[in-house]
Amino acid sequence: MSSEAIPLVKRRKGIVLYWRRARGFSLGELKEAGLTVDQARRLGLAVDLRRRSKHEENVKRLKDILSVKPA
Repeated sequence: MSSEAIPLVKRRKGIVLYWRRARGFSLGELKEAGLTVDQARRLGLAVDLRRRSKHEENVKRLKDILSVKPA
């Protein structure tokens, strides 16, 4: 998996927000980027079915990956 395919989530420590590495992309992020779970896994992307959050940074990364690699 390349460095651009790493999903991120926000973590709060006190009042400061940090970004940390996530287990995978959420379903909402995949849907907004136009991918299904099967297509994402075929591309070698991790999918976390438990995550509910949707971050624009992750959607941008997915769209960049799709522009480079045709599904």
